[in-house]
Amino acid sequence: MTSPETDASFEELLEYLKNDRGFDFTGYKRSTLLRRTRRRMEEVGIGEFGEYHAYLGTHPDEFTQLFNTILINVTSFFRDPEAWDALTRELRVRVVERKQAGEPIRVWSAGCASGEETYTLVILLAEMLGVERFREQVKIYATDVDQEALAQARYGSYAAADLEGVPADVRERYFERAGDRLTLRADLRRYVIFGRHDLVQDAPISHLDLLVCRNVLMYFNAGVQGRVMSRFHYALGDAGLLFLGKAEMMRSHGGLFTPVDLKSRIFSRVARANPRERLLAMGRSAGAPARAAQQLRLRDAVLDADPAARVVMDPEGTVTFANKTARRLFGLAVTDVGRSLQDLTLSYRPVELRAPIERAYSARQSVQLGAVEHPGPDGDLRSLDVCVTPLFGEKRILGVSVTFNDVTAHQRLQTELQEANQELETAFEELQSTNEELETTNEELQSTIEELETTNEELQSTIEELETTNEELQSTNEELETVNEELQSTIEELGTLNDELHRRTGALNAANAYVGSILGSLRMAVAVLDRGSDVRIWNAQAEEMWGLRADEVEGRAFQNLDIGLPVERLKAPIRACIEERSAAEELVLDAVNRRGRSLRCRVTCAPLVTVECEVLGAVVLMEEWRDGTAEPA
Repeated sequence: MTSPETDASFEELLEYLKNDRGFDFTGYKRSTLLRRTRRRMEEVGIGEFGEYHAYLGTHPDEFTQLFNTILINVTSFFRDPEAWDALTRELRVRVVERKQAGEPIRVWSAGCASGEETYTLVILLAEMLGVERFREQVKIYATDVDQEALAQARYGSYAAADLEGVPADVRERYFERAGDRLTLRADLRRYVIFGRHDLVQDAPISHLDLLVCRNVLMYFNAGVQGRVMSRFHYALGDAGLLFLGKAEMMRSHGGLFTPVDLKSRIFSRVARANPRERLLAMGRSAGAPARAAQQLRLRDAVLDADPAARVVMDPEGTVTFANKTARRLFGLAVTDVGRSLQDLTLSYRPVELRAPIERAYSARQSVQLGAVEHPGPDGDLRSLDVCVTPLFGEKRILGVSVTFNDVTAHQRLQTELQEANQELETAFEELQSTNEELETTNEELQSTIEELETTNEELQSTIEELETTNEELQSTNEELETVNEELQSTIEELGTLNDELHRRTGALNAANAYVGSILGSLRMAVAVLDRGSDVRIWNAQAEEMWGLRADEVEGRAFQNLDIGLPVERLKAPIRACIEERSAAEELVLDAVNRRGRSLRCRVTCAPLVTVECEVLGAVVLMEEWRDGTAEPA
């Protein structure tokens, strides 16, 4: 619940947005508008509408953020696929098949947001017509009030996740990949015209074959919805289709549209003359001819003496007359004459008048709203019968008269008669009820017998099912025992293999220790290489000769070691030992030891072969050579 002070400050904020920022939110549902405005206020840390009003005045960029918060842009490709399938069928039969070659097909996507539904229409029509005929005939207008959303829509670029609802073959035909995003083909995108358009204030696009406006009207109140639907009726051609969102029922506009597929929210335009819509595009009339002052005073006196409250508006919604009874009943001042009806409380209290006025203009006949309740000047609750009557001149509509007849006494008398009639009906119903109760008791007894028989049959069926289940469980148990035996055998085999693995691992470790001991006892430098020529063993004499520790060289390619030996000349002998199993090969090379002393080094390369004759790598023996004689090992 909001306090009167909060309501007043919120209305002042809306008026400020309308006058200074150029957007009128007064037609939106108050509950939705309040909730989303408060959300934005919480984001900037403001709790009162008056403070937020002042904050908007000093922070011009804040309006864009508020605008984006109020206008929810939620859309996707082919949202509600069944509805799009229904639209495809109806559009093909009602529009495409009736169009001659070269005859334009005009489409309006109202409230297009970031463009997903607009480009869905492009794909749908291109698939239906073929790309060449699409280019020749189709023109699509896409509008929204959100400039940022329109800017995004013009690029037609979306993340891959945004196109999950589009079949893969359709994505391949109509989208081009740019990095991690997909963009609609430029040759189709140029046939879509994007632009800012306010459904409430701006004139509609006309001569349309299809108008798509999904889940936009739900944010407007009933009066604004009525005005927008009248504009949509004007915009569509006689065979045009209106495609709404699944949340929009359109119960109160049966005079303008008729359902084609109610489940999918597809409607067709009711073809008829609509002078009211033409008048919306016209300017304010020049006014009635001047009358003599005496005639004016006489007319005003007659209307003021009318016991019924009467208010007259011109075609543009400006109040031109309110008699004395209306002014006293609704608290109108003389200065309220000349103001727009939508600026007055009378527009929605005691009853919403804007939509009925539109219907009266469209139907060119009176619209009866029935009795509504409203407190009178003395505080008593009055029943008012409301009638909206269009006023016609010789060639045009002059305006509309709204009459409020006080039917309080009639309503009270009718209520008393209804109460008496209800008492008589109650007595008759009680007599009739006694007979019905007896019949019902008999039927219930019969039904109970039938239910007991049915229950007995169900119990028998259950017993049979339990027996079947027991047999199945027995069979399953036998299968599980067989599987268990197989698993036990497998476990035993794994145990045997594990023991053998442990035995071989121990032997291998002992062998490695033995080899390490042997290599450590040699006085010559030894390097053991694997098949990839990476060093696996580097003994202490190799460390002493070349100055590199075992942990610095093990795992590195022998040819890449930076030592005083020209290892690149050993690539061929080492490769021959590993790949060709050649016999040991000796080379004498000039080298420099770790102390920087030059020496002649005899290098012997031999293959490293297992008992099974498998080549595991190569062994490189390096020792200093003097006068053709090497030092003893």
